[in-house]
Amino acid sequence: MSMTVGFLGLGAMGAPMVANLVAAGFAVRVWNRSPGKASAVVGAAIAGTPRDAAAGADVVITMLADDVAVEAVSYGPDGLLAGLGQDAVHIGMSTISVAATRRLVAAHAEQGRRFVAAPVFGRPEAARAKLLWIVPGGTPESIAGAAPVFVALGQGTFPMPGAEQAALAKLVGNFLIGATIEALGEGLVLAEKGGLDPEQLLAMLTATLFNAPIYKNYGPRIARTEFVPAGFALPLALKDFRLILQAAEEVAVPMPIAELVRERIGEALERHREAYDFAGFTSVIRERAGLRGTRQGPGAD
Repeated sequence: MSMTVGFLGLGAMGAPMVANLVAAGFAVRVWNRSPGKASAVVGAAIAGTPRDAAAGADVVITMLADDVAVEAVSYGPDGLLAGLGQDAVHIGMSTISVAATRRLVAAHAEQGRRFVAAPVFGRPEAARAKLLWIVPGGTPESIAGAAPVFVALGQGTFPMPGAEQAALAKLVGNFLIGATIEALGEGLVLAEKGGLDPEQLLAMLTATLFNAPIYKNYGPRIARTEFVPAGFALPLALKDFRLILQAAEEVAVPMPIAELVRERIGEALERHREAYDFAGFTSVIRERAGLRGTRQGPGAD
């Protein structure tokens, strides 16, 4: 593989993605705000700044926590835009707001550069296994040029008309995940208080009516109240639900379920559950029903 990839952000998702790019034969240059994480990556060169990571790269990927982090590495004299070549493309794979995506598109266009929003669906274990679902939005030429990168990272792509639509698609998906977790939490608490074994009930439901990855991945955590370690921690989930509601407000769409989930997550964080997985906000549902937040094992309240 002759392509050179700059990669910014070596967190729980970024690090395994870089490992897969290296394994696929890409020349990879990495940058991370905490230099120790960059030095731990095997097979990748370390860049001193985001600009250095972008200089001479065919593709630059950002996989960072939020709007602030992505914009901080994109702009300014040491930002990736300052080093991005005319024929290169910046692929934003973070979950960020529609508004920030719009700003990134405009900033790149102003300098004659290309930006593709390509958020992903999948947790760290999916990133390690190259099983991410990728939702790219940008020009068809830019998306086609990034295809080898997407193949190395995921199991499929679902192109959207533009970058803003890709960002919105990811937020809608995360809303539906949160709404499903809420429904699972309520239903399994009802089952438990009514005398059913929530794990046995879940096994029946996922073998029949609800045979889908979200139910099978999050359901057992909720049924067993196993919320640590986190694959997607509650502070990031709260960020996403704020972005979901911002996007809804911009187009005047009421989303009472999103508001409820945001409140649940906020209440869990008020109870110092920052280390809990996304499914961990169902601990609040349990407590409001008069049960312990977790029944047993690590992370029990």
